[in-house]
Amino acid sequence: MDTKALLKKVRKIEIKTRRLSDNIFGGEYQSTFKGRGMTFSEVRQYQYGDDVRAIDWNVTARYNEPFIKVFEEERELTMMLVVDVSGSESFGTKTQFKREILTEIAATLAFSALQNNDKVGLLLFSDNVELFIPPKKGKSHILRIIRELLEFQPISSKTNIATTFEYLSGVLKKKAIVFVLSDFMDEGYEKNLRIVAKKHDLTGIRVFDPIEAVLPNLGIVPMQDAETKIVRWINTFSKSTRKIYADAYREKVKKYEELFSKNGAGHLSCSVEESYVKKLLGYFKTRI
Repeated sequence: MDTKALLKKVRKIEIKTRRLSDNIFGGEYQSTFKGRGMTFSEVRQYQYGDDVRAIDWNVTARYNEPFIKVFEEERELTMMLVVDVSGSESFGTKTQFKREILTEIAATLAFSALQNNDKVGLLLFSDNVELFIPPKKGKSHILRIIRELLEFQPISSKTNIATTFEYLSGVLKKKAIVFVLSDFMDEGYEKNLRIVAKKHDLTGIRVFDPIEAVLPNLGIVPMQDAETKIVRWINTFSKSTRKIYADAYREKVKKYEELFSKNGAGHLSCSVEESYVKKLLGYFKTRI
């Protein structure tokens, strides 16, 4: 993509998503996340009326009397956008590719954070961390993030969410608002998700194409895995083959939802044919 075409595309995304964040998501973002960021300040002796959930049990045991942790509200929050750029995100059958929707959602969230004077960072991943942009403030920084979302060409087409979460745990030292945007067609990231969810305010945003859920009856056809590039001939006439595929897909979606819920993280799913605006608004309202 040449520079002129890229700038035109960036501007188009900016106009659309900036309007959404200014008119719709700004207030929702602020009421959902402002004041949620808390940093540890000190411990002091327990006083009548204190929240027992704040008791520091280690210090309490040491001195044989109750002590509580005191926290201070962070005036400035940090948002981290963790976006899947593996081969499966370049899939789409009708309206848009999954990656295009991921880009719009990420840009909308970034402008919502900008409106509240918060820092925004970006991490693009496949089966490795492809790009990391540390959190910063400012419109020019947000536009750089959008350019990378539009233009970046990953080295790998595979996915490894566990590696991504492990890297994230190492670079984010303070509590952050973390949005992971992916189709979550991966396994084995339970332990790393648990660690990130314990420290940060984590939300998974699953973007999918409805046709991925079922195999159409097209006869015996060649199908290429978008990530491994392996081509297999599949007999889609077979009801059992179609059922095995549909069951495996549902199981992965169910596991994604259960993993995030079990670890206290938020999650939502959005089809490329749905309005992500309604999905995000609905999610924000449940968090307030």
